[in-house]
Amino acid sequence: MINVGLAGYGPAGEFFHAPLIAATPGLRLDAVVTGDPERAGRIARDHPGTRVVPSAEDLLGLDLVVIASPNRTHVPLATLALSAGVPVVVDKPLAATAAEALGLVRLARERDVMLTVFQNRRWDGDFRTLRTLDLGEVHRFESRFERWRPVPKGGWRENGGPDELGGLLYDLGSHLVDQALQYLGPVTDVYAEADVRRIGVGSDDDAFIALTHANGARSHLWMSAVTGQLGPRFRVLGSRGAYVKWGLDPQEDRLRAGERPGGPGWGAEPPGRWGVLGVDGDSRTVETEPGAYPEFYAGVAAALTGGAPPPVDPLGVAAALAVLHAARTSAAERRVVPLALDAEASDRA
Repeated sequence: MINVGLAGYGPAGEFFHAPLIAATPGLRLDAVVTGDPERAGRIARDHPGTRVVPSAEDLLGLDLVVIASPNRTHVPLATLALSAGVPVVVDKPLAATAAEALGLVRLARERDVMLTVFQNRRWDGDFRTLRTLDLGEVHRFESRFERWRPVPKGGWRENGGPDELGGLLYDLGSHLVDQALQYLGPVTDVYAEADVRRIGVGSDDDAFIALTHANGARSHLWMSAVTGQLGPRFRVLGSRGAYVKWGLDPQEDRLRAGERPGGPGWGAEPPGRWGVLGVDGDSRTVETEPGAYPEFYAGVAAALTGGAPPPVDPLGVAAALAVLHAARTSAAERRVVPLALDAEASDRA
């Protein structure tokens, strides 16, 4: 049994990591770090037998540390755990820059321990479906995470400055860029727009990123909290046709509603939400593959017990962070930012 310590019990810890850990054979949620009495009460209710501890140092005697605390703490807490020789899962974003991420990769190698990143949207049903489709030569990948939240919720995600890594570029953008790189490969140029649209918000809540990939394809990525009518989740154009898909993967809503993975129909999407493949006048509905967030922690367990590779390679995440950092620069300076593929290849080597 792998005893797991979870640092942080905000939305990421409570609704994603804790239930997925609890549902994974071979993993045991042993301890959670929080100083909030209400959250401690929910831990006792939802995870009986799990200890509540005051600091991340209290997790260093366990078999795995999962970091789901505010973004600014990801690098120092990961450094603390890796330095102690403890394997680590870090929620996205792993760091602010590729250089910081690569520093963590080097530390993990020096200590010979696993480091991986919770890029759960790789296991969204619609993205899994997209990767099975033959669209010919894909030339445009349009992807959106849009919401209608005209009234701010407050907190560091909406009001934190650059050091807090708040705002949608590093929040939803971490998923969008990661999927774009997984689907179409390395990026050569980045253009971005990032705005603050709502009164009382200090971080970007309406952003757009345009990527030019090394293979010539382009990705257009939208993330927004002020979209009154949502666009398609995916619109992917290729030489043999297109794939258009509306609506978000259902796993997040089910986790927030208190459902546990593994039940009947987990990750399945109703037929009315399936995407359409083809061209105008000759198209068909494509059943969405079930979403599979549990595969992430199953992969973690396999890496720790059987020597399998981690479910998410942190080097690939470092490449995505280089894109996000370039997007922040592009939005601030209103220019296209080139990325050096040779330097990226050197870092990967």
